[in-house]
Amino acid sequence: MKKIFQSVMTLAIALMMVSCGANSNNGSRKAQELSGAGATFPLPFYNVVFEKFAEVNGDAVAYGGIGSGGGIRNLRDKIVDFAGSDAFLSDKEMKEMDPVIHIPTCMGAVVLAYNLDGVDNLRLSGDVIADIFAGEIKMWNDARLKELNPDAELPAEAIIPVFRSDGSGTTFIFTDYLTKVSPTWANKYGAGKSVNFPSGQAAKGNPGVAGVIKQTKNTIGYVGSEYAFAQKIPYAQIQNMRGEFVLPSSKSISAAASGEIPADTRCSITNADAAGAYPISTFTWMIIYKEQNYSDRSKEQAAATLDMLKYILSDEIQAITSEVHYAPLPAKARELSLNNLKSVTYDGVSILQ
Repeated sequence: MKKIFQSVMTLAIALMMVSCGANSNNGSRKAQELSGAGATFPLPFYNVVFEKFAEVNGDAVAYGGIGSGGGIRNLRDKIVDFAGSDAFLSDKEMKEMDPVIHIPTCMGAVVLAYNLDGVDNLRLSGDVIADIFAGEIKMWNDARLKELNPDAELPAEAIIPVFRSDGSGTTFIFTDYLTKVSPTWANKYGAGKSVNFPSGQAAKGNPGVAGVIKQTKNTIGYVGSEYAFAQKIPYAQIQNMRGEFVLPSSKSISAAASGEIPADTRCSITNADAAGAYPISTFTWMIIYKEQNYSDRSKEQAAATLDMLKYILSDEIQAITSEVHYAPLPAKARELSLNNLKSVTYDGVSILQ
């Protein structure tokens, strides 16, 4: 309820500024109301960003955290200005829509949060995580878990995996990682926004998964790191490709993005082969149409959308990512994104002159 109240208050303040005509665009356009929907993973970061954007630019942004799948559907139906997604669109999905561009907004981590009496420093490897969620490892005192955690008193209790019930970019990130560390998982379940988990408990959104884990003993689930931190739920050290056991941090998440980034920024950085990298790290994106004249949108709405994205890519906003338990974008990702924004048009004419 607290986050819902904060979001409502943020929008209310922004709308008041719009009604007063507040803006910082030198009077070049009127303040606008923008709407987006999608991923819950970056929602705590977006709450901060949209509040600051309203203060400096006068534009109000309403964002519904309905999951990446829902956000993409809304964009496909052309009822929002942008979609938030932790999963980049596949080539097949791209062909099913008018041309879009992906703008990464920050980096973050998916953690394995757990509720286990007396265990504060759980260690997990990728193959063990895969077998837990595949229902192959059923008990907390399984020999493979004890081998990874020789000093922990693991109970003789059944493991309760918790997973997302909604179409989720967080699920895509997690299962994308599992396909890289477990051939069995890759062959049997694969990666996707929705996966048929064989056992466990489903919950809606990152807040839902975190809430179930917080309230239920012997659970383990995948969730955005900010949600585990906010709920004060412990999360595991994960063994990376170099054999290091790593916790998510701004430094370890950034290390995962040290490789090449394609021009369209659509890339996976899970299980990165880099020293100190946290292995379930990811970009999260806002996705917009290249041609902004759709569904009776005005040219000023289109300009406000690009102003918002440029603001998110700014030094000021990237500097606060770590304050809300995310990580800043690499310089290359920002450079590519600003260049990609130049391809956005209204009636075929570039918006950024």
